[in-house]
Amino acid sequence: MSKLPEDLQSELERSLPAIASLNSSLSQSLSPQFYLPPGQRRAISDVRRTFCLFVTFDLLFVSLLWIIELNTNDGIKNSLEKEIVEYQFSNSFFDIFLLAVFRFSVLQLGYAVLRLRHWWAIAITTLVTSAFLIVKVIMSQLLSKGAFGYLLPIISFVLAWLETWFLDFKVLTQEAEEERWYLAAHAAVLRPPLLYPGAPSEGQFYSPPESFAGSDNEFDDDEETVGRKAVTPQEREYVRKGKDALEIVEQILAQEVNWKFEKSNEVGDIVYTLDIPFHGKTFILKALIQCPAEVVYQEVILQPEKMVLWNRTVAVCQILQRVDDNTLISYDVSAGAAGGVVSPRDFVNIRRIERRKDRYLSVGISGTHHARPPLTKYVRGENGPGGFAVLKSSRNPSVCTFIWILNTDLKGRLPRYLIHQSLAATMFEFCSFLRKRVCEVYSGSS
Repeated sequence: MSKLPEDLQSELERSLPAIASLNSSLSQSLSPQFYLPPGQRRAISDVRRTFCLFVTFDLLFVSLLWIIELNTNDGIKNSLEKEIVEYQFSNSFFDIFLLAVFRFSVLQLGYAVLRLRHWWAIAITTLVTSAFLIVKVIMSQLLSKGAFGYLLPIISFVLAWLETWFLDFKVLTQEAEEERWYLAAHAAVLRPPLLYPGAPSEGQFYSPPESFAGSDNEFDDDEETVGRKAVTPQEREYVRKGKDALEIVEQILAQEVNWKFEKSNEVGDIVYTLDIPFHGKTFILKALIQCPAEVVYQEVILQPEKMVLWNRTVAVCQILQRVDDNTLISYDVSAGAAGGVVSPRDFVNIRRIERRKDRYLSVGISGTHHARPPLTKYVRGENGPGGFAVLKSSRNPSVCTFIWILNTDLKGRLPRYLIHQSLAATMFEFCSFLRKRVCEVYSGSS
């Protein structure tokens, strides 16, 4: 069983006590190459190398069957002359051999030489193979030539689709997973620099100052806005948008009687909807979590960039800038949804974090940042006012209520009903991951 390098492990244990418990599971599921920086990792991953070997096996196996077929009649020399020199589409196996050579050449060039991380090359080979073999079986006389007339087309067809399955469900997914865990582990060690004085000490988590609704110290003074550091007009705008989003989220929380039931799951989590003026349909997840509110506050609100370690609905979360004690800018990439129909989206969010006597709040709204312009790799989504609220229980401090308010426009040409179904399913999935995470942390600390 592989282990984390000692320097990386010690850094993680000092700076992220909650993540240190994940070391054993990480070492079991990931290749040792994952812990090395991209420049030092192998050029081809283990799973990709296995795929290339399988492609080679495809060519060799089809070639072997073809040679056996040539040797069953008039000898290899005479059979080669009939099938190649006197080639006829209706009764020759030579084109099936050439089809295997075509698959081998394209796939090895694409995934071994060029190291593609996309499925278009395998899609071409599988489409060409399937179409050719179907036409070959229908229009030729191979089925009258005995067992090989059945065997060669069927084996070629099956091998082509096995290669597609292997690449799509093993190679690309595992490489993406290892890359996501690599980035998350290094984000855990290399925290982004704070843009205001008084950085938290090692081993402590960033915690915004407590504020109360209606108080006089809600950063009315510009100097207080960034912890006694002068602010730019852009930073003031970030703070203003964060406060505006907070006001809307508090209004949504106050209108629970108007929430419309959408669906629920077997553990009692409920998704509601509410139409918000100027922002449209908003989804609201309400769930009871069996742990103190502080545990959820730490895992979801204080450490958003570490969420990718346990939440598979998020692929990337990076803090781009900390504007003041309560406001930060984050870059988030959502994982695909609806079985891959909804591709990953990226977002730039303005987040405002506040602590109250009875709840913890993290609200946000989409914005822009020079460090993350729109990319061609992802569709840039847009979030309306929303976020997380963790409500303390006055009767039982060992439980809390978790509320996720989601108002998003995924962009792209997607049917609205599909978006609504995928959003509700994603919210339930997130809550499932959250329960598993707090169970690990809470049980480990108690």
